[in-house]
Amino acid sequence: MATVAFLGLGVMGFPMARHLAAAGHDVRVFNRTESKAKAWADAHGGASAPTPREAAEGCDFVMACVGNDYDLRSVCLGDDGAFAGMSAGAIFVDHTTVSAKVTRELAEIAAAKTVGYVDAPVSGGQAGAENGVLSVMCGGSEVDFAAAEPVMQAYGKIVKRLGAVGAGQTAKMCNQIAIAGLVQGLSEALHLAEKSGLDGEALVDVISGGAAGSWQMVNRHKTMLADEYEHGFAVDWMRKDLAICLEAGDDVGASLPVTALVDQFYKDVQKMGGGRWDTSSLMKRLKAFE
Repeated sequence: MATVAFLGLGVMGFPMARHLAAAGHDVRVFNRTESKAKAWADAHGGASAPTPREAAEGCDFVMACVGNDYDLRSVCLGDDGAFAGMSAGAIFVDHTTVSAKVTRELAEIAAAKTVGYVDAPVSGGQAGAENGVLSVMCGGSEVDFAAAEPVMQAYGKIVKRLGAVGAGQTAKMCNQIAIAGLVQGLSEALHLAEKSGLDGEALVDVISGGAAGSWQMVNRHKTMLADEYEHGFAVDWMRKDLAICLEAGDDVGASLPVTALVDQFYKDVQKMGGGRWDTSSLMKRLKAFE
């Protein structure tokens, strides 16, 4: 069992930290809204800390799951940042979806302090976090990954190293690209079915077991057919991720035309007031643009 700090108790971080405590780890938590950290500690044991530095002091591992590049820098750097409290030999594990640029930047700073660094973005959404079955895509040294993997297994169905620091974030970008294209295709299929008078549920029963089947189809078709989107991974966050995807594509010379197109479709959804809707709301955009 390890002493672990968890920074960021949003819809993903709150249950991820809970799984760590349930696995027997000594968990300390930090959240910008301190009352949420105290509520977590009251519910699940462990302790809350007023700053990332105080949460990280004396810990074997420091996990973070925050919003974006800026948020990650803010919990890592400065006098109150986690790096200021971490001891040599400790390992920082970042579950945030951020750019490879900030990942490499922070990994270099960590290395100068003899602190390990693993970038480990996750996929599986809030349900995956709640149920402890996330897919965790990792980048980092083999030594750091080997040390951190058993801890991450508390909430990971699969925890896999893809390469050196930054590889995890690149894998997450591939994941988001695949999701964006799938959701648009599923939206168009269900939209055509509705316009043609087909029963959407019956259609999914037929095609979900074949080559067209996907997680999105199985888990999102019911709410899409019911025009319900107040759940799941928000469009605002997906656009943040797709911007990182497109920048990464430019950096390495990869052509991402479908990603760029679907990103603009999500921009339309934002203009419709759907920034907090689930990413499957591409279906609603099709109906609005009939």
